[in-house]
Amino acid sequence: MSAHLLYRLLRVGFWLLCASAAHAEGGFCPPGTIDHNNGRAAAIVCSPIPGYGQQQAPQAPPQQWERRWGAVAIDDGPTGSFGVATDKRSKQEAANVAMDGCQQQGGANCKIQATYDNECVAVVVGEGGYNVPTDLTVGKAVATGMKTCRDAGRTNCHVHYTACSLPVRTR
Repeated sequence: MSAHLLYRLLRVGFWLLCASAAHAEGGFCPPGTIDHNNGRAAAIVCSPIPGYGQQQAPQAPPQQWERRWGAVAIDDGPTGSFGVATDKRSKQEAANVAMDGCQQQGGANCKIQATYDNECVAVVVGEGGYNVPTDLTVGKAVATGMKTCRDAGRTNCHVHYTACSLPVRTR
């Protein structure tokens, strides 16, 4: 075998060795980076591989929320008795507590005027009547109550009571 042929074979073998190494390693860039020119350009351009060598952070379990209930009971009779409940675990529990409060104040004809969960309530009173709106915020419930009172032609409209029964995070 001639020296010239041997030289050519060594040169081709070296080129194949470099080409396979470049392909396996992504060119001439260090591990964890990308060779954008596949080793073919005079200037090698390397950039980090997104997420290389990083472990994914475990995801937090989803939040869980528990509903909370409130209620308002009012006696329309001469006593004007009033009972409320907030932050109860069930609608029935809230209604029972509100009714008990109304009756303890001397109400003989107490009635549930509103039950609500995960929101707020307002009792707005004017000359000759009242209304008990619920909404996502106290401000919205009050605004609805005041508008309802005025639209009914009542005078001296004012807020008598407000409260919220908002959900509680359990996890």
